Formats: sequence, C-alpha cells, structure tokens
Amino acid sequence: MTPTLVRQHSPSTRAPAPVDPRARARDWSEIQERMLVPLYEAVYERLDVGGGAHVLGLGCGSGLALLMASARGAAVTGVEARFPERLAHARQRLRPQGPGTAPLKDARAGEEITSGTPAYTVVTAFEPTGCLAGDAEGLDDALAEAVPLARRGAAVVLAGWGPPERCATASVLRVAAKPADPLRGPAGWRPALRDDLEEVAQRAGLRPDGSGRVACPFGYADTASAARGLLSTGLLDAAVAAAGQEQVAKELAEALHPYRRRDGTVWMPNVFRYLIARVP
Repeated sequence: MTPTLVRQHSPSTRAPAPVDPRARARDWSEIQERMLVPLYEAVYERLDVGGGAHVLGLGCGSGLALLMASARGAAVTGVEARFPERLAHARQRLRPQGPGTAPLKDARAGEEITSGTPAYTVVTAFEPTGCLAGDAEGLDDALAEAVPLARRGAAVVLAGWGPPERCATASVLRVAAKPADPLRGPAGWRPALRDDLEEVAQRAGLRPDGSGRVACPFGYADTASAARGLLSTGLLDAAVAAAGQEQVAKELAEALHPYRRRDGTVWMPNVFRYLIARVP
C-alpha cells in the first residue's frame, strides 16, 4: 500500500515526491526477491515439494518462490494482498512457456482463495514477519482464510528474521527507519522476537512440526541498488512517509557503508528462520 505522505520537518523543504508503486514492484522483482532464494530452496527440499504437491503462496510477491515450486513439478497458486503491483511480474513469470520448459500450465497468480479451490498440501508465507509492530495481524487474517482450504496434515510454512545480532540488514533498516520514530505505531520498526512464528501458528490453530535457520546474505552491485532493493520491501514506508524517499535513501547509504566492499559491492550476512506447522 502506498504510504500517506507528509511534509518534511524542515519548513523550507517541499513535500516528498509520491512513491511510484510500479517502480517499487520492479525493484522487488529485479533486485530484492532473489535474496530469499536459499530460504525457498531449504523449505522445498525439507518438505520434498514436487509432483502431486499443491502450493499456496501467501504474499507471493512477484512469484519467484512459486516459479521454483512449479519447476519442481508442483501446482501453484499465489495470493498477494499488500502489493498488488507485484502481481503483474508474477503473472509474467508463471505464464505457460510451451513444451520442454518448467511445468507452469497449472500456475495461477493473484487469484482469490475460494471454497472451490483444490485442497492445498503446502501453504507458504515466505515474506518474513516480525520486523514491524503489528505485521503478524495481516498474516493472521490470511491464514484464517487459507488454513480451512488445506488438507489435514498439510504443511504451513512461516518465515521470520533471525536474531538481530545475526542479521546485518536488521541494523541497517533500524538506522534508516529513524525518521519515523516520532510516528511509531502499527508500522513502527521493532526487532524480531524469538517466539514470533510460534505465536502466529498458535493463533491459527496449527501444530508446530519443526523449524530451521537459513543463511540468506543480501548482496548488491552497489549502494544505490542496495537502497532500491531495501526500499522495495515496504519495511521503510513509515520513514518515507515522515521524511521522504530521498532522505531515507541518504540514511540507508550511511548505514550501508560498513558493508560496502572495495569493489563497490554491498554484502550483508543474514540468518532467517522458518517454522513448519501442520493443519490438524
């Protein structure tokens, strides 16, 4: 959702320029989404996702995780409520490509979940939760719709940020979010907590069935692409609403400095956590 924009605090400055949601979706698709590929691969390997699986991706973004599941032989369905602009990229990725290519003929991106949908064997919520105050509430609503449509015993995968001390990106996002501090509320930054995922599963009536941690380093060609990628996540929208994208980008550039290599690339080690829960 595009944030409400207000004037910067300095009376001599103009109101921040509106954020282009289509540009943000493009940055997510081209820069940021691939950073979580190790997470997708680890989960699919652990659950042996392949032919016969029917995967429902909640918050499917621009469809990369669904494409990977489809390439393993699974039928896939994607739902994206927060960032509808990303669906155009998902539809393009999941379009049938003809014989000899990935089995995408059953792929559907952006469809509403209905009672007529075949029972799902795997439900994924790969967008990491636990960084914004109240961000789990939207996931609660999505799970309330999705869980009744999954088979008994189906796996529901929840993802979250690892311990702050093991996520370099968390410290960068915290610094860049400083302009939003006076506006703390539902969209305010907070560190991930140990039991975030378990609490979501408990509220959804799911039975925990194992968890894991995956290294997902964030690597970028340069500081500018790093800023674009991180802004595309939506985690800094409150800061952008308070101070404008240009100011937040400057804060990001400063926070990214310790992770800039001699060749100009940016490299931030991160660990993400996932929880597997089962539908009773």
